[in-house]
Amino acid sequence: MPALVNCAGDGEFFSKRCMELGRFTPVKRSRIYAPNDPGEYAARQKKQVPIEVLPDECLLEIFGRLASGRERSTCACVSKRWLFLVSSMSRSDFYKFPVADKDVEMVPSEEEEQSEGDGYLSRCLEGKKATDIRLAAIAAGTSHRGGLGKLSIRGSNPLRGITNLGLSLVARGCPSLRSLSLWSISSIGDEGLVDIARGCKYLEKIDLCDCPEISDKGLLAIAENCPRLTALNLESCLRIGNEGLGAIGRLCPRLKSISIKDCPLVGDRGIASLVSSPLSMLNRIKLQNLNITDFSLAVIGHYGRTVSHLFLGGLKNTTEKGFWVMGNTEGLKLVSSLTVVSCRGITDFSLEAIAWGCICLKQVCLRKCCSVSDNGVVALARNATSLEILQLDELRGITLVGVVGMISSCRKKMRSLSLVNCNGVKDFSGGAPILPKSCTSLRSLSVRNCSGFGNAGLTMVGSLCPSLQHLELTGLCGITNAGLLPLLEKCEGGLVKVNLSGCFNITDKAISALVRQNGGTLELLNLDGCRKVTDESLVAISNNCFMLNDLDLSKCAITDSGIATLSETIQPNLQILSFSGCSEVTDKSGSSLGLLARNLLGMNLQNCHSISNSTIEFLAEISWRCDIIS
Repeated sequence: MPALVNCAGDGEFFSKRCMELGRFTPVKRSRIYAPNDPGEYAARQKKQVPIEVLPDECLLEIFGRLASGRERSTCACVSKRWLFLVSSMSRSDFYKFPVADKDVEMVPSEEEEQSEGDGYLSRCLEGKKATDIRLAAIAAGTSHRGGLGKLSIRGSNPLRGITNLGLSLVARGCPSLRSLSLWSISSIGDEGLVDIARGCKYLEKIDLCDCPEISDKGLLAIAENCPRLTALNLESCLRIGNEGLGAIGRLCPRLKSISIKDCPLVGDRGIASLVSSPLSMLNRIKLQNLNITDFSLAVIGHYGRTVSHLFLGGLKNTTEKGFWVMGNTEGLKLVSSLTVVSCRGITDFSLEAIAWGCICLKQVCLRKCCSVSDNGVVALARNATSLEILQLDELRGITLVGVVGMISSCRKKMRSLSLVNCNGVKDFSGGAPILPKSCTSLRSLSVRNCSGFGNAGLTMVGSLCPSLQHLELTGLCGITNAGLLPLLEKCEGGLVKVNLSGCFNITDKAISALVRQNGGTLELLNLDGCRKVTDESLVAISNNCFMLNDLDLSKCAITDSGIATLSETIQPNLQILSFSGCSEVTDKSGSSLGLLARNLLGMNLQNCHSISNSTIEFLAEISWRCDIIS
């Protein structure tokens, strides 16, 4: 302050009284005159040497001596050159500051300790945003904020997309990386993946999909440098084969999950190397559309002693013998989930062997297995003593006899049965057979798009399932009240979720009976496409269903009167409501819809052509927490 008071100059004045009081008055600023000659101004500017003229070595030395990662991140924002320089630095390039008055290194601050933390940050680049510049920014900006843990790149910018340089920057700046996912990137090759392997020693999961330039060389580098690898996903990688997988099997003892799809160079030798390793801890195996034979199935059956989830799909070179051997070698005793898709080798004979060998099998999904018939699924249900969930999709050899046999064969363990697109499941043309004892354990029954399944089949199956809680009958035009009412009479515990979408022959009589019997437990009711359901059902729902939280009345014969009735009854748990395609709902229901929307999270009014935009805007204004879809 005294220095300011005592300084004087041209055009400045001072007040003596103010000086005596220890204060000063504002002074006039002296004018700065710009030169009249522009050339003179340019000459002065040229004399100022910018920092950009410094070579990279000097800038790196400066950046390395900055005290914190935040300061380095700020410098990276100056220019593209500085960004790439900062992101190319590793932790070993940073100067260790000595503590004052002591000839020892300074203890890292909390911010610096986080730079090699657990790597909890996650970043995802997609399409045009996937560039080397953004990767450089990620490498420079995440190091001081806890470290990058997960990086996903989907696609690449067509003009200046991801290259090996971008991955190299991530490798140097993000040593805490745990998970790397690369999808549909043709500009990245082995060089970038090798740098990732050498710089990211803690890598645990790698996912490569449609990366044609990555070969066994890149996978070999991962195996040699990332011993903590636990999950490997490969899809449509045309240059990855047995050599890379063999290295993973030998050098990654913590590997627990593998998924390989559409990789033509992968054969029996690669799969055998992964599975038969003495230190193998694999518990999840997914093999799809590969050129492997029965030999791989035999190896899996013998060495897969830790496998719990097994997925086999599109294995055209495997036969019944391979699946039979896989089940009979008794090495898959811990398998709890099995999915087989489009494999001709899965037959009634091999399926029975699998049921005997996999004693812990709880969930089975068979899809597009044309050689499986009633005998196979009944044997599976009878011999797999732990089976709880069975899903059958597009099995043309399955009939209603097989369905009844499955249900009756597992009376105390089966909890869920799903039939999808099984056109062989048809009603009996003659008299109904003698039914076995009911299955008291079955809680969920789903029959979807089985065109021949009608009232007779529903009555027969319903009589075997008195403990149902979840019922899904979708796309079954042959179902009427005559089939649904007997099933409802057999249900003892109370239905919780009911989906009847596409059953357009169901009327108010069945829906009223449904809600009267199960109103105290029903939480979800889907009547999408039930064109014969009217306001009468809505009145019954309003009076009985106080636990309901999801109601779908799309394309039903609902009118303004029914909506008014629903709005007059308090629905404390209702969160999702759909009137999509209800042409008889008009603007007259605006106030009633408003009352309902105040307590909802979502309301679907799509294709309600009798509701104007002004009513939609009104609903959006009064119900800010409800998502209105129109």
